[in-house]
Amino acid sequence: MSIFKYYLQRFRLVSLGLLTVFLVTLLVAGCGGSNGGNKNTGSDKPVLTFADVSWDSVQVHNRIAAFIIENGYGYPECRYTFGDSLPLLQGLGKGSIDIYMEVWADNYRDAWEEVLANGTVTQLGTNFPDAPQGWYVPTYMIKGDTERGIKPVAPDLKSVTDLPQYRELFTDPEVPSKGRFHNSPPGWKVTDYNQDKIYAYGLDKSFNVFGTGSEAALTTSMVSAYEKGKPWLGYYWEPTWVMGKLDMTLLEEPEYDQAAWDENKGCSFPSAEVLIGINSKLEERAPEIVAFLKNYATTLEQNNDFLAFMSDNDGKADAAAIYFLKKYPDVWKSWIPEDVAAKVDKALEEVK
Repeated sequence: MSIFKYYLQRFRLVSLGLLTVFLVTLLVAGCGGSNGGNKNTGSDKPVLTFADVSWDSVQVHNRIAAFIIENGYGYPECRYTFGDSLPLLQGLGKGSIDIYMEVWADNYRDAWEEVLANGTVTQLGTNFPDAPQGWYVPTYMIKGDTERGIKPVAPDLKSVTDLPQYRELFTDPEVPSKGRFHNSPPGWKVTDYNQDKIYAYGLDKSFNVFGTGSEAALTTSMVSAYEKGKPWLGYYWEPTWVMGKLDMTLLEEPEYDQAAWDENKGCSFPSAEVLIGINSKLEERAPEIVAFLKNYATTLEQNNDFLAFMSDNDGKADAAAIYFLKKYPDVWKSWIPEDVAAKVDKALEEVK
């Protein structure tokens, strides 16, 4: 208000009409230059909003895409809306969210099918191949590790059906007559699935299901055993930072079959679709961005890699995105035109 009082005092004799015109002009001039923090001041391109769900990989993908959108295509600085999966999916349908880089469709299949059916959301393709989950052991148990002086103790361990013959390697300190299987935390649906699998495979006679209590405890049990070169058996999933750091082997299970799954979970986990979704109006608002996102694709190994980097660098998604862009130029350059790639390259040179 002080600037307005100043002008009122200074130009006391100015007519009310002229003063009103002056103030409106001043306000318009003051608002016109900020553009909401837009680095590309004056751009008529829309500010795009990403669904910033709570897990690390999607936050990195958001920032990889945003760096290319901002620096390659000249769009304003992107926004990130943090929240849970389903509310953000609803936002995608309503238009408050433009881009959802990791739609785990199987986790909310009905809601996903609904927004696709009503035309408010468009599926652009797969971000990365089916994300595996299941029962893992350290690879050195099977192949050994010459650098660490570890000999293979279970060279024929390939499948969950091979586990009984290696029970003693996984001895549970609390139940020495059985091996220990590290289960996921209580409250997770998959925790019940793993218990069902133990019975379906007849492993309840030779293995004890150990409740790890939390995701952190589950991860710590695996990392601790790995660092000591000890046997470990338990449930885990990818992509995650820990799988980027450790060499783990996913044990084989019978091929997924809906009937077997419905009966007792006695087969592999169903494959998980990890998709890229957009609000359908983005095809009109930013067609070149839609074309870019249709080409966007990464591998499971690349995801594990940048998540491991992120873990080692204070958990910063921005840093992990730059790491990916600098390490895998051939990958992201295949997504976009050469002139756009050249601009991204130039922007990366300025990032230290």
